[in-house]
Amino acid sequence: MSRAVFWILLALLIYFALRAKLRAAARKQQMHVPPRQPQAAPPAAIENMTSCAECGLHFPASEALHADGRDYCSPAHVPHVPR
Repeated sequence: MSRAVFWILLALLIYFALRAKLRAAARKQQMHVPPRQPQAAPPAAIENMTSCAECGLHFPASEALHADGRDYCSPAHVPHVPR
């Protein structure tokens, strides 16, 4: 009878030891998974770009100064405006 109890206890000890080892390995693997990066919000609107006829600077078309069918980035670059 005591031999049977010994073998049952030994089997249970081995079972719980293996179970604890597998759980620890699973936790360790979960810790090494890199966290997900938050996705960047899409831009609100995409705006057309234009370049200055004087200096070549690219800037949003909504900020352009128009003169003689050309776009300029500032009043200083428009030929007709006094500086």
